[in-house]
Amino acid sequence: MYNGGQAGLTFWSPNVNIFRDPRWGRGQETPGEDPAVSDRYAAAYVRGLQQPYGGGGHHGGHTRLKTAACCKHFTAYDLDSWSGTDRFHFNAVVTPQDLEDTFNVPFKSCVVDGRAASVMCSYNQVNGVPTCADESFLRGTIRGKWQLEGYIVSDCDSVDVFFRDQHYTRTHEDAVAATLRAGLDLDCGPFLALYTEGAVAQRKVSDADIDAAVTNTVIVQMRLGMYDGDLATQPFGHLGPQHVCTRAHQDLALEAARQSVVLLKNDAAALPLAPATHRTVAVVGPHAEATVAMIGNYAGEPCGYTTPLQGIRRYVKTALHQAGCTDVACQGGNQPIAAAVDAARRADATVVIVGLDQKIEAEGLDRTSLLLPGRQAELVSAVAKASKGPVVLVLLSGGPVDIAFAQNDRKIAGILWAGYPGQAGGQAIADVIFGHHNPGGKLPVTWYPQDYLQKAPMTNMAMRADPAKGYPGRTYRFYTGPTIHPFGHGLSYTKFTHTLAHAPAKLSVRLTGHHAATASSLNSTTHLGRAAADVRVSHARCEGLSIPVHVDVKNVGDRDGAHTVLVYASPPAAAAAAHAAPARQLVAFEKVHVPAGGVARVKMGLDVCNGLSIADRDGVRRIPVGEHSLTIGELTHSVTLGAEQLGV
Repeated sequence: MYNGGQAGLTFWSPNVNIFRDPRWGRGQETPGEDPAVSDRYAAAYVRGLQQPYGGGGHHGGHTRLKTAACCKHFTAYDLDSWSGTDRFHFNAVVTPQDLEDTFNVPFKSCVVDGRAASVMCSYNQVNGVPTCADESFLRGTIRGKWQLEGYIVSDCDSVDVFFRDQHYTRTHEDAVAATLRAGLDLDCGPFLALYTEGAVAQRKVSDADIDAAVTNTVIVQMRLGMYDGDLATQPFGHLGPQHVCTRAHQDLALEAARQSVVLLKNDAAALPLAPATHRTVAVVGPHAEATVAMIGNYAGEPCGYTTPLQGIRRYVKTALHQAGCTDVACQGGNQPIAAAVDAARRADATVVIVGLDQKIEAEGLDRTSLLLPGRQAELVSAVAKASKGPVVLVLLSGGPVDIAFAQNDRKIAGILWAGYPGQAGGQAIADVIFGHHNPGGKLPVTWYPQDYLQKAPMTNMAMRADPAKGYPGRTYRFYTGPTIHPFGHGLSYTKFTHTLAHAPAKLSVRLTGHHAATASSLNSTTHLGRAAADVRVSHARCEGLSIPVHVDVKNVGDRDGAHTVLVYASPPAAAAAAHAAPARQLVAFEKVHVPAGGVARVKMGLDVCNGLSIADRDGVRRIPVGEHSLTIGELTHSVTLGAEQLGV
């Protein structure tokens, strides 16, 4: 218990903020730009971390926890420091619609589906109110609507920030009162410890306010077993440092890294390379010997690193290594590009490993450019021009990069994005390059061109495009302009086809209680002369309301491989226009492994109230009545939703 005396049992993780802007330095911590992906990730992460056990919990759940997770940073937090604006002073102006269908989606899943023990409020304000002092957010939404069973904690020194930096309250004691009455239970920092007694003395805070905060915090400690006596007798009392770097855990780290690699380009099936043919390989670039850079931020102490160079050396007779840049920044006239070019001339193939690191994107540091840093692009192009064999470009980064020059360079046969792949990243990259692992990763974010940045200030929180103002919108759900690579892009060394095995053409939405007795529950909106009918989600019988979709995935290539089936939904055109709904949004996804020549059936259920609903401009969830279009790879299928009126 307590991680061998090195830490506690509460972990302020996961970060489930939406990766709204490609420049965000902390986007690397998140699952990406899509609410549906973030929704599932959030709940799965929390369940895996907490591993609840024992009966007697609310809603038939478990009372005891292995560890306590914390979903952060609530809400609309995705700017750290950009163009003179920082997270400590930023007021995020957000519409109810964007809160409902984008920013708050993963947090709701954390609490409602994952049963997280904690939620962290953020530094920023939302619509003029610090999130850690917003009663409608903390008491109203998190503890009220979502029924959090745990505590709400501030980001570190957030209370001090909204008092000292944002000047939200006049006195220290007013700040204490504002945050406790809003629903904060725990302050990461000394502010409440210093000023709560004074707030009580001035009768700005009651004993009941303090009792509620203490109770919410101590209950989580109790669920963790911190008051249960001898730790060795508890279910996890036997765990210690010897269980950390086991072979099984290190193998899992390698497998996770392999699955995360995304194949962006593979001209003429140049990849995978063949060790028998490509016996001498040039390994160049500032990340060729990456170690710490591979683990990104907020990472533990690795068991040991395998660099990309070390991974590649396990496959080839000779690896010619040249850094090509003195560091990742690759600035100045003294870069050793010529030595890298010479290595490429002498090799059967060249692997160039470039990208970003924590000096370019990090907490407190947003990017100003989507291009590769310094002279990295020059290095890539020069090496590609000189290489006598295939050139493979490998990118390490948390956020997207404008690599149009490499996409358009015919000498660059293959491009891989490895993110920040962790301690075994070098081995995973080599396993993909030489075909030991068939890549199946998909991009979790849109890769925009550099000129997108001039049209979308980071401070503009609007998800939806505004053509009249030249504002392009955010993420694949609302942005329709050119991309370097779209959300969900990712190639394989084999090819898959889809066949729809089963899906209904019609489905009725039943209404609840008195709403079923009258047609008045069927809302009608007219936009530009087009009528759009819908049903409020709160009026629908959502339990069990699901569309079964069965897809046969066939591997028509000659290699075994994993494939992720992505199901997108588009609402009826009238509803999309009336409510500014996404043109399409991901509603289901499943990964399946299919042997060469084989077929696997993937069975999914599309949650109508969650996946096929849209948020109106007031943030009210509605299910459009009419024809919804489903897109699965090359397939399209229409499902008509109707409202079943009972007793009429």
